[in-house]
Amino acid sequence: MGKISLQNRIFGTVKSFSLRGVLLTKDDYQTLAESRDLDEFITRLKNTRYLEPASQVQKPYTAQAIELALKTDLINYHAMMNKVAANSDLVPAYFIRYMVWNLKLILKSKALNKTEEEIRGKLNLRAEEIMGKRDIIVRALVTRDLDEAVASLQQTEFGKDAQEAVRVYRERNDIQAFDTYLDHAFYNKLYNAIRNAEQEAKSMVMRELDAYNILSILRGKFWNLKEEQIQGLVVGRSPSLSKDTMQKMISAYNIQEALAVLSNTPYRDLVPQQAVDDITAITGIEEAFDAMLLKEYLATYLKPFREANILAAIKLKSIEIRNLAAIATGVEQRIPTDVIMQRLIILRT
Repeated sequence: MGKISLQNRIFGTVKSFSLRGVLLTKDDYQTLAESRDLDEFITRLKNTRYLEPASQVQKPYTAQAIELALKTDLINYHAMMNKVAANSDLVPAYFIRYMVWNLKLILKSKALNKTEEEIRGKLNLRAEEIMGKRDIIVRALVTRDLDEAVASLQQTEFGKDAQEAVRVYRERNDIQAFDTYLDHAFYNKLYNAIRNAEQEAKSMVMRELDAYNILSILRGKFWNLKEEQIQGLVVGRSPSLSKDTMQKMISAYNIQEALAVLSNTPYRDLVPQQAVDDITAITGIEEAFDAMLLKEYLATYLKPFREANILAAIKLKSIEIRNLAAIATGVEQRIPTDVIMQRLIILRT
């Protein structure tokens, strides 16, 4: 783990392997997804290692309250790992992701004319409190509208990307623009943090960066952005996805031609084998990347005492929280169990 002390290296590996040993299984998720209502879901969740966050949720239960409690558990775990990896640039860089989640929520909600009260109840500010950046979120939250919210971010690292997100949203009427452009701000920070990372951790992050770059290029083409605008979304490059390859995808006539370029890379297996519409193709590649990254995180455990172990543990817990939130929402909305299960990021045989 580079500069991380031997004592912390050992402690980080122990904590990472402890989490790996208690990850929820497909059967666990199935049991939770079969809950008749949120009362039963909470009861079943308390029988897992999520007893503490589940016990903090007050009746009447809502999927939103459950997700907030689970995110607090995730953020606290990550904060603990930040202390273990105190001299790592990479592990703390990932912590910004929680702030990005909140900014996406605020800007999307402002775009949809949601009130401050409606937005506030969905925010979890635990990460911002730890980082000492709560004021950035609060300033954006209390603004009257989307334009004021973006203006409040002008002097922050998110200002330029927030402006671009609004422009694309208004031109293309696609709320996904906020995800793509705020992710751009996040991955820029992450890319700058990998220089001193161990090779295993660096490789794992580069794979995630490739996923971001490929999906951003495809979405940029779907929005009919100019080539230079799509190029502005790209962050860095990796051995698996060269600058030349990304340029060919950007210059392609349409998404299908861009996918043909992708078919000549190590990511060829992610490209849909049958003709599908553009949205289905993009969604399919995103889901394929989710599954591939899950396997990548699990594979890091083959080599203990690495920075990658700590990162993988954080990412695996994040996926687990995402899955539990999806199940809670599905149970609340009485969605069939099989449909809920299809929405989860799990190893499928």
